[in-house]
Parts: sequence; C-alpha cells; structure tokens
Amino acid sequence: MKKREEIKPYIRKVQYYETDQMGFVHHSNYIRWFEEARCDFMEQMGMGYGEMEKAGIICPVLSVQCEYRLSVYFQDTVEIRLAVRSYNGVKLTISYTITDQATGKVHTRGETSHCFLDRNGKILSLKKASPGFHQMFAEGLSWNTQDGQ
Repeated sequence: MKKREEIKPYIRKVQYYETDQMGFVHHSNYIRWFEEARCDFMEQMGMGYGEMEKAGIICPVLSVQCEYRLSVYFQDTVEIRLAVRSYNGVKLTISYTITDQATGKVHTRGETSHCFLDRNGKILSLKKASPGFHQMFAEGLSWNTQDGQ
C-alpha cells in the first residue's frame, strides 16, 4: 500500500459534452466523477476495481448524495478529493469534495455508500473474504485526500 502523502487528488478537465444547454456541467456528471475518483483512489492505494472483480468481489452503490454549491463550466479543471468515512468490512461510505483547481473554491460535496457482494449476490465480509482489500479500506479510514489530509 502507498503512503498517505503519495495519494493524489483526482484531476478532471471538463469536456464540452458534459455541459448542458445552460453552459455548465450537467448534474449527472458529478456522480460519474465520484466513481472516477473512487477508482483512481483504489488504484493509487494499490488494489483497483479490476483486481477486486477478478477476486469475485463486486461493490454496488447503495446510495448517492450530492450537494451542488457552485457551477462548473466547460474547460474548468477540478480536483476531486475523497475520504473513506466509514468501513466495517461489509459496508463502505466515501465522501467527495470537488474544488476548482485554480481558485480552490468548493463546487460540490457528496457521498456514496457501498456494500460488498460475491458474484451470486451474497453479502461478503471483506475481512474474511479478502484480507488485502479489507486492510486497504481499513487503512483508508485513518487518512484521506480531502482538505490536505
């Protein structure tokens, strides 16, 4: 696993197709960005979604919450920082903060919650089913990429 200081926020430049008729990023894209940042975070931690799925573990989203504070526009560059807010081996909650890379202003905050299942849809405890993934998420509880932590 990487050290806390080696984990970087996810950087995203807004593409034209992500904007709506009013000229700013359509609300649905923020949820996609949360997923991109989550995948990037796991890769940086050393064990990505691809490896998880090869191990027969799936991680569906149980809920999504998103608070839009300031609009993001075409060609803006944002940083997405995340934190593992809770993890008990069966459920995982991650929070996200999207800021403008140039100004540091917070544009969006959100949260996703997940569980872990086997390929048959049976709930898994990662502590038992995959100690490596369990250790990664448990370690993630102690630090995050939000607020410079």
